[in-house]
Amino acid sequence: MSKESKQTKAKRIGITGGIASGKSTVLDFLRKEGYRVIDADAVVHDLQKKGGKLYQALLDFFGADILLDNGELNRPKLSELVFSNPDVRAQLAQLQDSIIRLELFKQCDVLAQTEDLFFVDIPLLFERSYQSWFDEIWLVYVDEERQLERFMARNQYSTEEAKQRIASQLSLEDKKKLADKIIDNRGDLEETLHHVTKELNRLKASK
Repeated sequence: MSKESKQTKAKRIGITGGIASGKSTVLDFLRKEGYRVIDADAVVHDLQKKGGKLYQALLDFFGADILLDNGELNRPKLSELVFSNPDVRAQLAQLQDSIIRLELFKQCDVLAQTEDLFFVDIPLLFERSYQSWFDEIWLVYVDEERQLERFMARNQYSTEEAKQRIASQLSLEDKKKLADKIIDNRGDLEETLHHVTKELNRLKASK
């Protein structure tokens, strides 16, 4: 963040996790509790809409083969191209990174003017080196076996397909070593939300 941003009193919490680790459940709870959440995936989705900055970047990179008949991105085909080739994934990440970072930066600065505390959901927070943006980083954690089972059940992927996509991110075990707070999602929903509430109360008490 810029020096200007750091002058505000807003506390920024980065939320990250892995595919099918249960991050959406935690974020939904935070929203219901009245907290503002910036969703990096939603930001990317908006930027990829027809005419958006990422839309044009992707079109320049892959060509018109990634478009549907209506001119919108063929997201399943794009996903297949990205996840099946690590080199393409790396090139694309570099291409998109500056555009995404600028938009996230703008949205964080807007919320910092009105909120005492807000959250930013960035799945690739560590992979893209966003650590310095936040006062704390929370990781929604499950073990590898549960992650694989949940992902396969949710997306109807084969074991090979699921493992390939999970392997495209830093492992949850590695992320666990980097995070400030661990939200353990291996138990039931009540346990997970109790843990989140405990962390929220801690933050409130520290104001």
